[in-house]
Amino acid sequence: MKETTKTRKKSKLQLLIQYYSYTGFFAFIWNSVKKAIPPIILLIVGLFLFNKYVYNINDVLEIITSTFPTSAVLFLFFVSESLLGLIPPEIFIAWSKKTTDPILNLSLLAIFSYVGGIISYYIGRAILKLKVVKEYFENKMYKHMKNTTKWGGFLIVVGALLPIPFSITCVAAGMIKYPLKGVLLFGSLRFLRFAIYGVAIFQMVH
Repeated sequence: MKETTKTRKKSKLQLLIQYYSYTGFFAFIWNSVKKAIPPIILLIVGLFLFNKYVYNINDVLEIITSTFPTSAVLFLFFVSESLLGLIPPEIFIAWSKKTTDPILNLSLLAIFSYVGGIISYYIGRAILKLKVVKEYFENKMYKHMKNTTKWGGFLIVVGALLPIPFSITCVAAGMIKYPLKGVLLFGSLRFLRFAIYGVAIFQMVH
């Protein structure tokens, strides 16, 4: 009886893997990661060269920290995370390390990113009521919306963890009327991403 249950569970898992393979989910993730890798490498190399030959990045972060109030930087990040993820979160994570309370500010960044995703979800829902904007976004985000319809929660998980704009994923989820509880649940993995990136970036920023 136990073997039958185990076999049944195994076959369900195999069927699930086959489904995501046939619908192109794994290919989409791989292509998205491949597209994200070159800009990340360029950013890292650019920051390294800038730090070595132009200006010390730690000094730049010190200037930002001393010039702009924490509330202003957090507000800018919140706006960015609510509107299609305009600025890479890694910049703000590096900034948080230079503040007087790095862990608190990193935690606030994670919370604002999560809440920004929820706002993006409602932006997606609101877009449906504006015909002109709806048509524009449907044309621009057709592929993303189609993928969100097929893969739902898994795509939100990917948006929360991988270098794919979380906000865009949430907008698409709102436009297809994906259940909010799914966005809240799967989107919570955003906290894990900030924890991992925080550990890595905090090692590089002194």
